[in-house]
Amino acid sequence: MEKILRFLEKYIIPRFLYRLGQLIYHPFLAFFAATYYGFPSRKMTVIGITGTKGKSSTIYFLSKIFEEAGYKTAAISSIQFKIAGNEWTNKLKMTMPGRSQIQKFLADAVAARCKFAIIEVTSQGVEQSRHRFINFDTAVFTNLAPEHIEAHGSFEAYKKAKLKFFKYVKNNHVLNKDDKHFEDFSAIPSRSKIAYSFKSLQRMSLELSLQIVGEFNLSNAIAAIKTAEIYGIPFDISRRALEKIKSIPGRMEFINEGQNFKVIVDYAHTPDSLVAVYETVEKYKLESKNPNAKMICILGSAGGGRDKWKRPEMGKIATEYCDEIILTNEDPYDENPEAILEEIASGFSQVSSFKFQVSKIIDRREAIRKALRLAKEDDVVIMTGKGSESLMMMKNGRSISWDDRQVAREEIRNLHGHRKLL
Repeated sequence: MEKILRFLEKYIIPRFLYRLGQLIYHPFLAFFAATYYGFPSRKMTVIGITGTKGKSSTIYFLSKIFEEAGYKTAAISSIQFKIAGNEWTNKLKMTMPGRSQIQKFLADAVAARCKFAIIEVTSQGVEQSRHRFINFDTAVFTNLAPEHIEAHGSFEAYKKAKLKFFKYVKNNHVLNKDDKHFEDFSAIPSRSKIAYSFKSLQRMSLELSLQIVGEFNLSNAIAAIKTAEIYGIPFDISRRALEKIKSIPGRMEFINEGQNFKVIVDYAHTPDSLVAVYETVEKYKLESKNPNAKMICILGSAGGGRDKWKRPEMGKIATEYCDEIILTNEDPYDENPEAILEEIASGFSQVSSFKFQVSKIIDRREAIRKALRLAKEDDVVIMTGKGSESLMMMKNGRSISWDDRQVAREEIRNLHGHRKLL
């Protein structure tokens, strides 16, 4: 008996108390924050968008639709915060802010007379009850693919967190019918369900001409259109809003400084999203009708300390599409950047044919500079992983100011000056 008690005291009871504490701690903080700010979500219509990819783009699209319809709108995404006409960059390195920050944001949105608030809902945010005591009227599901596996312990646990959010939202569910996990989400009861499909749109006669490239962006646009329909916004208004959008910050964003090749910045940081971006770039490159056009890829990973499983997979994907691969730093945090690049490069051994050239340049600016100097007419330089992020995270909690788009613009201008001298 004594051995059993010692075992319980050493191993079982601490874990039980920790888990119990988590179950009480996070919901209590969510309730306290909502109470302090007067439960602001009850005074507006709140929409939550979740999934692995496309959340921020869908929020961006939907916000523009509501504005076109004449509504003041607030939005939280990994791209930016927005309350009516006031927009600012998300510098938190956190897609879904903490409970107090969200409730304050909603209170500020109410004060600004916003009719709608659109929030990007993450799996880890759900696990920490950041969604609790927010009166979500609609939940939107974009897609599901492996991500945050190390944080959750398994893909099933990751999916369970997403499903938990849908169970929390009782009113409207908007679901991507093209996703293989559609049935899991569709099985959750709600007052109304709307399924959307990129495939079905192709069979319909709707005319939607986006200035933004990529089938995945069209799918995100359809999600926004279908969500807007719940609130009585007709397709013509949605189409007018979406066709005005020239780009989404850091999402298949073209950088044009007069160069004779293409430069694209995208946030892609999972294997699925990397494939989608590379396939889009491949089509774009072929449309140039230049048989010598190349794809030059600047690749990091998802940052240090998480999702190490996908590093070799992303390296393997790059070999299937890229003519030149430049491995570089992204957000190493406390990991050794060179070790991260080695793990990505380990994916190269999974392919038998080496038609691509590889460089490893830790300094991201130097990597971008090299890619631009390699580029010839009609080539496409694609840099992935950071998108519109404004910081690069280093060791010991340190960060440096960084924006792929700005650095690319600076280096293209420098390159133009260099070539003129030649």
